[in-house]
Amino acid sequence: MNKLTPVLLMLLLSGCAVGPDYHRPTANVPAQYKEAKGWREAQPQDGESKGEWWSVYHDETLSGLLRQVSISNQNVAQYEAQYRQARALVSESRSDLFPSATYTGSSTRSGSAGNSTSGSGQRTTSNSHSLEASASWELDIWGKLRRTLEENTASAQASAAELANITLSAQSELAQDYFQLRIMDQQIALYQQSVDAYQRYLTIINNKYQAGSESRATLAQAQAQLESARASALDLSWQRAQTEHAIAMLTGKTPAEFSLPAAKLTATLPAIPQSVPSELLQRRPDIAYAERNVASANAAVGVAIAGYYPDLTLSASGGFSSSTFHNLLSLPNRVWSLGPELSGTLLDFGATSSKVEQVRASYDAEVASYRQAVLTGFQEVENYLVQLNTLQDEMLAQQRATEAAKESARVTYNQYQAGMIDYLDVATTENTSLSSQQSLLSLQSTQWVASVELIAALGGGWDAKNLPE
Repeated sequence: MNKLTPVLLMLLLSGCAVGPDYHRPTANVPAQYKEAKGWREAQPQDGESKGEWWSVYHDETLSGLLRQVSISNQNVAQYEAQYRQARALVSESRSDLFPSATYTGSSTRSGSAGNSTSGSGQRTTSNSHSLEASASWELDIWGKLRRTLEENTASAQASAAELANITLSAQSELAQDYFQLRIMDQQIALYQQSVDAYQRYLTIINNKYQAGSESRATLAQAQAQLESARASALDLSWQRAQTEHAIAMLTGKTPAEFSLPAAKLTATLPAIPQSVPSELLQRRPDIAYAERNVASANAAVGVAIAGYYPDLTLSASGGFSSSTFHNLLSLPNRVWSLGPELSGTLLDFGATSSKVEQVRASYDAEVASYRQAVLTGFQEVENYLVQLNTLQDEMLAQQRATEAAKESARVTYNQYQAGMIDYLDVATTENTSLSSQQSLLSLQSTQWVASVELIAALGGGWDAKNLPE
């Protein structure tokens, strides 16, 4: 054993580990974004907060809501607990690299009733006391324990990235809901203005109808126009309520304990800073999550390959054993043992090779998942870039159409007042003007939502460097 020990220590300290060393899989990364042409880049703003991506909107209400996501959102809390669980598993794996020591102590008294066949009824009793300590150390000759630690560390990092991703997703969803709700406030207010105007029109037409200067058909048309606007406002009201409920859930509250009063949208639509495509691999937590899963699967291959080789454990124990307690710790009662233990598999009918095949296939699956995550990331960025670029021109065209529709409605109503046209023409132009204004607000809602989606698609300010070591 004395000759064997130095050899074992040399193998242990040499740092060799079976299985492949990890290298990040290659992924197709373009040199630039296809839809970035003509995109306006944000000017450097050194005074801006770098920690909260939503600060670019300059909306305190929104900021206050988003800060609650990482504190009170229950989905985030679930993934945070899973991350702590993964970290504890890493600590457990690291402890396996070192010797462990245990102790046992016992004190028993036993007896027998004697031999009834021989007629002897004498009872016999005996005492047994022991105190023992033992230590064992599994030598990581083949690197199985180190690969296990590597696997669990990568899994914990994947869990941290998953936590960041679910947090970013919840924050993005809340910001989108918030902007949609604020636009709904404007749409409801616009419908209310139209209801007030249509109510005035109906009063005028009803007076004319009572005087016999207006037809019943015109009165019915005015009534239909008024009630249609009221119905549209009510339709938006329940949609707003459900959006408010969604925000409440994202902040960890019940709808009954959360309220967001109607208000104007005072946020600033930011110019999204442009980044090079290669940075996306570091900035998106879902891509980092997929990449860390690849690293974990790679280490699992080494753990499986180590199954071909025997395990060597050094163990030692020592203590005292005696039938009397008062002299238990005396030298004659000392017991001890010391020696190595070698264990391995002689025949398993291909079980180990099947396990290796399984983990290699799992690794290939994780590589494919990682590359798919990269492709999805680029697709999302390109989609939101082209959407925001196109929305700029679309909104300008809609603004011109809205102004023209409002002017047409104004002129038509004046002509009706002058008795030049029927009210049907007024109703038509008023409906066109209202529809055009609502369409413009819908485009604004889409623009705000798309800006949030693009920021989230670019990683929301997150960076893979934030992953724990």
